Amino acid sequence: MAGQAFDQREGVIWYNGELVPWADANVHVLSHGLHYASSVFEGERAYGGEIFKLREHTERLFHSAKRMDMVIPYTVDEIDDACKQALTAQGYQDAYVRPVVWRGSEMMGVSAQSNRINVAIAVWEWPSYFDPEERKKGIRLDISEWRRPDPATIPCDAKAAGLYMICTLSKHAAEKKGYADALMYDYRGLVAEATGANIFFVTSDGILHTPTPDCFLDGITRRTVIGLAKKRQIKVIERAIKPEEMADFDECFIVGTAAEVTPVSEVGPYKFTPGETTLTLADDYVAEVQPKQMADAAAG
Repeated sequence: MAGQAFDQREGVIWYNGELVPWADANVHVLSHGLHYASSVFEGERAYGGEIFKLREHTERLFHSAKRMDMVIPYTVDEIDDACKQALTAQGYQDAYVRPVVWRGSEMMGVSAQSNRINVAIAVWEWPSYFDPEERKKGIRLDISEWRRPDPATIPCDAKAAGLYMICTLSKHAAEKKGYADALMYDYRGLVAEATGANIFFVTSDGILHTPTPDCFLDGITRRTVIGLAKKRQIKVIERAIKPEEMADFDECFIVGTAAEVTPVSEVGPYKFTPGETTLTLADDYVAEVQPKQMADAAAG
């Protein structure tokens, strides 16, 4: 299943208000979203048949669309229901959920006020973003040559398709060198994020440090992990982090809907050892997203 092309999978996709066969969920080659990146999306996970923080993801989808001057022709409640409907129709308990919004093909050019705003929601199985064995010992990150742009040049608080162009370039370059992913600096040369995940560091005294999300997405998983740390009375400092400061941190991990909480063993020349803080928060995150499964395991 992992190697199967995404346009050749089985089941249905929620497409503009109805469930259609997977193979029929197509767009025209002259869709504005393809040519001008006028598209926004979400990445969500379902655990035990429940989509984690669905409302937060849907609200962010609407925020991203607004930032891209697109009006989604459904309500937040309707998109929540559509995500649940698509998950149920696919029959998965544990799955990845991808809502996507894009401008259609009514106008072709930079200006596209009359284009239809389309919405689709696809659901598929996706057990792990990184190799499970590599993940246990901590993944290795390259340092990308690309930087997150100045927020005056992009809608950095939107999960917009065009903003991921340099992420793809960065990850491709990293994988060619044998790394799992890449760390990106921002336009000022400060530590920003991985290609699809936020990053945290841990000092020897157990304090968490994470870059301030002032030019990249403040992830829902990022906020969840900060909340879990505070529950354990772990101090969290959000601040500007210079690259050379990575030499002073003991632990490192990245977080995201796909990555969940993934330990990091290397970032370029900097080395880390997955330790108590990282592993504790990884366990806490699993318990947060899979409460029923954890309770059933404990009872058994």
